[in-house]
Amino acid sequence: MPVLPAGRRLRQASSLKPPVAVIGAGIAGIATAVRLVAQGHAVTVFEGRSSFGGKMHQFELPGGYRFDAGPSLFTLPGLVDELFRLAQREPQDYFRYERLDPITQYFFADGTRLTAWADETKFAAEVEQKLGVPAAEVRSFLHRSKRAYEATAPTFLHKSLHRAQSYLSRDTLRAVAEMPRLGLLSTMHARHQQAFPQDARLVQLFDRFATYNGSDPYQAPATLSLIPHLEHGLGAYYPEGGIHRIASSLVQLAEELGVEFRYNEPVEEILTAGARVTGVRTPQEVYDFSLVVSNMDVVPTYRRLLPHEPAPERTLAQPRSSSALIFYWGVAREFPELGVHNIFFSADYRREFEAIFRQQTVADDVTVYVNITSKKTAADAPPGHENWFVMVNVPHDQGQDWPALLLQTRAAVLRRLNQALGLDVAPLIRAERTWTPPGIAVDTSSFGGALYGSSSNTMLAAFLRHPNFSSRLDGLYFCGGSVHPGGGIPLCLLSARIVADLIN
Repeated sequence: MPVLPAGRRLRQASSLKPPVAVIGAGIAGIATAVRLVAQGHAVTVFEGRSSFGGKMHQFELPGGYRFDAGPSLFTLPGLVDELFRLAQREPQDYFRYERLDPITQYFFADGTRLTAWADETKFAAEVEQKLGVPAAEVRSFLHRSKRAYEATAPTFLHKSLHRAQSYLSRDTLRAVAEMPRLGLLSTMHARHQQAFPQDARLVQLFDRFATYNGSDPYQAPATLSLIPHLEHGLGAYYPEGGIHRIASSLVQLAEELGVEFRYNEPVEEILTAGARVTGVRTPQEVYDFSLVVSNMDVVPTYRRLLPHEPAPERTLAQPRSSSALIFYWGVAREFPELGVHNIFFSADYRREFEAIFRQQTVADDVTVYVNITSKKTAADAPPGHENWFVMVNVPHDQGQDWPALLLQTRAAVLRRLNQALGLDVAPLIRAERTWTPPGIAVDTSSFGGALYGSSSNTMLAAFLRHPNFSSRLDGLYFCGGSVHPGGGIPLCLLSARIVADLIN
């Protein structure tokens, strides 16, 4: 029988509902803790690192450059507001954000520049002016994206796909009925090519939304064509102080509600007896818990924390999502033509994805994403300078020669930026740090450094993701980007909601 520390015994006895252990203080773990404590559970969050956030952490480089390390795009802010309102708090007392306009600056390989305005009509007019695609066709596509989102999100994103009752609803019947009508039974690329046969650049622009969950638009189902609605319909936002403020504001709320965060205390094993969990073991103690939620990637959860339990091998063997090579640069100049979000497209998008998903390498010509938070938070860089978060989509780690790929990709990134901006960027770099797939794997316990767990490159991928609960062990639940409904800030927050509903 596990030894129960006296302090934990007192805390358990004072709660009307069973206490819960949450493993990992990533955004999904924090959100799950807030929801469960608001429902009456005593919650303890165990985190192996010295602070919270997981991929959503921050750091500074010499010279006064601050960076958000991981996620950079914020959509569906209502999912964050909802957590404060559950606790009967006013969200703006903790957390503020603004809608971005424009959303993204696009730079195509042929020299074309296009601004993605927040207003759909203005964006459609920009596309017509710069790419020659009629504005009415762009608006029609965005309307179909909205219909796809409204038809499928209530079933595929907001509910567990692994419980029979999820399919016995009007939402599910509506989703199934709408899919053929919306052209959602083909690939994402085929859907976009059908919509815009006259301009490959616009196809490329919408294909890039597959990267929002680490997938390949040439393989991923057209259901992912709903993603543009998140930005162009519902809006892209910037949190005051940067993305890290999402995590820090929710930790503040959680602590006020009584959640206990135990940093530098990694869980080494989830304890079980028969067909149920009984607690967790850390280097410091053994704790009794009948409810455990893992916010750790599902693969190391089984391999490291449940070494004596059979793992769902077919689920764990699902193809991984892409990872990233990230360059954090302190740049000694301001670029007025750039915004918060910037995309510099390669000349051959298909070649890029073939390299990532079929050859497990990085193409010679790459698409480059540049996020510059100093555009909104001036203190993130010294006066006259900018903080550039420079990211390239790459395969997850399978033992590739990453030092060599890092040098190759850095050179390709500079070529693409130099061509688009008309100057040599390298001499402007005053500070630099990099993050590779092996580093991401070590720092965040993400298997292979895959940013989104498994990929979404088949129609059945959503159903093959690991569920938010264990079918074998009572009391064991899962949240975060490696399980349903997927990766990215909104989906991680939705996974927290699903888990809290399952527990209660």
